Order: sequence, then C-alpha cells, then structure tokens
Amino acid sequence: MDNVIWIIPLLPLVGFLINGLVGRRLPDRLVAIIGVSLPVASFFIAVWSFLELLKLGDEGVLTSTLYTWIVSGDFVVNLTFRFDQLSAVMALVVSGVGSAIHLYSAGYMHDDKSFSRYFSYLNLFLFSMLVLVLAEDLVLLFLGWEGVGLCSYLLIGFWFDDMENAKAGKKAFIVNRIGDLGFFVGMALIVITIGTLNVPEMKNLLEANPGLLTAGMATAITLFLFVGATGKSAQIPLYIWLPDAMAGPTPVSALIHAATMVTAGVYMIARLGFLYVLSPTTMIIVALIGSLTALYAATIGMAQNDIKKVLAYSTISQLGYMFMAVGVGAFASGIFHLMTHAFFKALLFLGAGSVIHAMSGEQDIRNMGGLRKKMPITFWTFLVATLTISGIPPLAGFFSKDEILWKAFSTHLGSIGILFWAIGLLSAVITAFYMFRLFFVAFTGESRASEDVKKHIHESPFSMTSVLILLGIFSVIGGFIGVPELLGGSNHFEHFLAPIFPHLGSRFDAHSAHTWEIILLALSLVAAASGIFLAYLMYVKKTDIPKVFVKKYNALYQLVYDKYRIDELYGAIFIRPFFVLGVIFSSIVDSWIIDGIVRIVTMATAKLGRLFMSFQGGDVRVYGRVLLGGLLLILIIVVFGRV
Repeated sequence: MDNVIWIIPLLPLVGFLINGLVGRRLPDRLVAIIGVSLPVASFFIAVWSFLELLKLGDEGVLTSTLYTWIVSGDFVVNLTFRFDQLSAVMALVVSGVGSAIHLYSAGYMHDDKSFSRYFSYLNLFLFSMLVLVLAEDLVLLFLGWEGVGLCSYLLIGFWFDDMENAKAGKKAFIVNRIGDLGFFVGMALIVITIGTLNVPEMKNLLEANPGLLTAGMATAITLFLFVGATGKSAQIPLYIWLPDAMAGPTPVSALIHAATMVTAGVYMIARLGFLYVLSPTTMIIVALIGSLTALYAATIGMAQNDIKKVLAYSTISQLGYMFMAVGVGAFASGIFHLMTHAFFKALLFLGAGSVIHAMSGEQDIRNMGGLRKKMPITFWTFLVATLTISGIPPLAGFFSKDEILWKAFSTHLGSIGILFWAIGLLSAVITAFYMFRLFFVAFTGESRASEDVKKHIHESPFSMTSVLILLGIFSVIGGFIGVPELLGGSNHFEHFLAPIFPHLGSRFDAHSAHTWEIILLALSLVAAASGIFLAYLMYVKKTDIPKVFVKKYNALYQLVYDKYRIDELYGAIFIRPFFVLGVIFSSIVDSWIIDGIVRIVTMATAKLGRLFMSFQGGDVRVYGRVLLGGLLLILIIVVFGRV
C-alpha cells in the first residue's frame, strides 16, 4: 500500500499533461473524460488508502518515499508522501469534492473555446493541493503551496481577454506572494533552530528536547508561518484577493473556496499544531484574527448584491471560524468545519453557477427572483446548503460550527475565549441573515429578470444537477461523524484525529461543561433562527424595510457596500506610494544614474577605440613612428633608471 500513495497526486498531473499538451487536438468529450476520470480515480485510491490506514490502528501511517531530493550537509529533503489521519481526511476532501467540481465543469464549460486549457489547469490545481496535504516535509508542502498559488492566478484570470479578470488573477498572485514571504522566513528559522523541515522529525526533536526552542523563537516562527496562512486562507489583513477571485469561472470559485487553496492555511497550522502550542501568544493572535475576520467579512456580505461576492465573503467568514478553532487549540474542530464547509460551500457555489447559467450570465440578485418555479433541483439543494451554513440541525454545519463555538468558550486560554465565542455567535446571526437574504431575493417572489432572460431560464443539465444532489446529501449527513456526546454521539471524527493533535483540555470540569454546553447550544440555535427570521421579515414579508434602512443610514450602508474601502486604503498607503517610487526610480535612478553610467562607459570605450584605431590604419610610416617612439621611451627609462 505504501507504494501507491504517490499515485494519488500523480493522476491529476497526468490529466494536466495530456490535456495541456495535446488537448487542443482532442474532441471536447475526450478532454472531459480525461479531465474528470483521473481525479475520480485519484479519489478511489485515496478511499482505498484510507481503508488500509484504518486497519493499522490509531498510530498507523502510510508513507511513500520516491527519492532523496535535496542533500546539503546534514540537511536532507526526501520526496516523501505521508498518509496519516490528517492527510487522509484532507486527501479525501480534496479529491472527492474536487472530482465533483470537475464533473460539474464538464457541463458548465462545455461551449468554452478554451475547454482543454481549462481542464488542464483544473487538474494541475488538484495535483498541487494533493501534494500540499500529502507532503511529509515542509519543502514539498511549500512546492504544493506555491503550485496552488500559480493555479489560482491561471484560473482566476482564465478569461484574460477581459482586463478586469486579468487584474483579479494578478491581485491574487501578488497578495499571496506577500504571505508566502512570511512562510518562507518561518521555514528558514525552523532550519536554523531545529535543523530539519521534515514534520515528524521536527515533532520528535521537540518532544525529546523541550528546550530546543525558546518561547520567543517559537512565537517568531509561528507568527511568520501564520502570515503565510493569512495570505493563502484570506484572513485579515491579506483577505482582499479572494472577493476578486470571483472573476474566474464559477466552478473555479467552488474549487478555490471549498476544496483547495483557501483551506491550505488552516491545514498548515493544524499540521504544525505541536509547534503552535509552544506559543500561547501566537495562539491568541490566530484565534483573534480568525474571530475578527469571521465578523468583519460577515458584515460585508450583508450588503453585496453579486451572488458570487456574497458567497466569497461567506467563505472568508467561515475560514475565520476555522482559524478561531485552531487558535484555541481545537485543531480537530477546525478540520471538521473545513470538511463540512467543503460540502456546503461547493454546493453553494455550484448552485450559484447553475443560477448564473440559467440567467444568461446575470449575477446581480436584484435582477433574479422566482427561480424556485423553473429550477426546482437548484432551489432545494441551495436551500439545504443555506440551512447548513446557517447552523440548522441536524445538517453538517450545525455540528462543526457549534463545536467551534463551544471549544472557544471553554478554551484553556481562559476568559478570553468568551470574547471569541461572543464574536463567533454574532457572526452566526449575521451569516444566517445574509445567506437567507440571498436565498429569498434570488429564489422567491416574482422574477425581476428582463423578458429576454426570462425566456431562457431553465434547470441545468444532469451533469450539473447530479453534482448538486450529491453535495446536498453530504451536506445533510456529513456532520454525523462528529456528533458530540451531549447529543448522544461519541465524536468519531475527533477521536480519529486524536493521534495527530496535542490535547489541551478545557477550563471546565465534566459536570459544569455539560451544563454550559447545553446553554451554548440553545443560544446557537436562537442565533441562527434570529438571523433567518430577520431575513424573512425584511425580504419576504416587509420588503420596504431594506429601502427605508438604506435611505436613513445611507452613509453606513455605502461604507459596508464599499467593503469599508479597505482596497482604497491599501491603494493610498501601499500601491500609490510604491508606484510613485517606481516612477522615480524609472525616470531618475534608472534613466540618469544607471543608464548614465552605461553611457559614460560606452562613450569612453568608443573614444579610446577611435584613438587606438588611428595607430592601426595599415600605414607603414605610422607604424615606424610608433616603433621609433617606443624605442626612445625605452631608452629614456633605461638611462634615467641608472641615474
């Protein structure tokens, strides 16, 4: 079994190579078969590997070492893939949800002129993410990390003929380079202090030598790594690229938001949880940034009208919950929400794609309405996903989000956890509100589309709706593997991941924990119900309320609608000053100093060349004079030298 682990990422790579090199000469049907079947095969190998892993017990692990990649003195990097409990969950989520999105893409992109290029990029994206989650060494992980960054650039700017799409891809690439610099510095500090980037070796060395890292160095390393996570997983302050990532095809948005790139930061922190627990300062910062991001992005989502932009901010917000979880030491809860989020967020984006497909490209929810009648499958599956993200039991999102809120409240970090819980609860109210605002405006009431668009509204083809139904089923049942003891379960998911993560405990004893968990569970349900009721009241029963609010508080509404103008702030603080600096260097330093030095050197060389050229004209008389002059010069030197 160890020898097949490497095939999991290999198969999507093969699809990338085939469609990338010869896809233009193949019929679209064959391109789709290659592009979809290889990720599906990868998923089945991941399932097989998972079943083999279960046979090995709690401490079991499958590894596959292909060759020694880098050797520099005592520093060695092997190209090794590792399949343990954490990477098993991630591989199943990435390959499973990724395969579903590939299948959906076959119908959604069927008439695109760059069909083969699309599938080659999509396969490369899946390959990069699988390398990232299966890597045993941080160097190999970083290769996948950079790979998903490259693929996001290629796919966000897929329709690069449109300048806005090209700019969005470039923005994602540049912002992630900022975060990646932090990640790289963190890795360099690990090499200097620990001496290896092999994750199991790092863990063993730290356990055997508790004093190997000082508290300050542990904080520095983990904070630099966290900078990389904020870029890749779109957290404050490097979240600004993700809303613009909607420029790409909708299945790309689903892949980025649900199964690949944005989950990388959460996974990295969870994988290095043994390192993060050495710095309580970093843990608090991670949880604080996560909770603030969850609230901040949720408020922006309330005012957006583009269906994909609403979902983009919901992704940023849900990622905030995951970071809150890993920040308070609830690593398994963060990964649990990552998994359930993959199901319902993929469903939401693909449902949005179904709507956009039916609406002839329209994305403004104000121009929709009444879609329930003509798109019943999309309607019901979108409703399931909306209920799931809102935290309604017994759907998957309820179990994972409630687990995070409970872990934040009961964290070993102390009373600061109550702050994280309160922010998370408020974010849950807002999430339920803006998601049902989207749902009610788009699917209920009367259609507000133009007459021409109304004629073409129809349910999506089976290749798309079948994926919606499949993801809808997993959104319903996916949470049952993590049912807590309070509700009669045993949280199989947390127990499965227990060998990977450090156990930090709770500040409550068993009896008081049980009481508090019941209270918090009730408050979570009230929060979700309140958000849904408020959305129903404002967008179904009394639709004049939003108009009155916007008119009365227009300045506040405009600020939120403009995303608090953070992009403009970054432009004023960073982009324009650096642009001015670039102009100065281009027009003065480069043109006058750098080019001036080059011009002086070339002019001096040319003048010397012309001077020496006069002595090399082929005239014997000139040669004679030069020879005579040289002899006289030698004679003078000899005479005066003796004196």
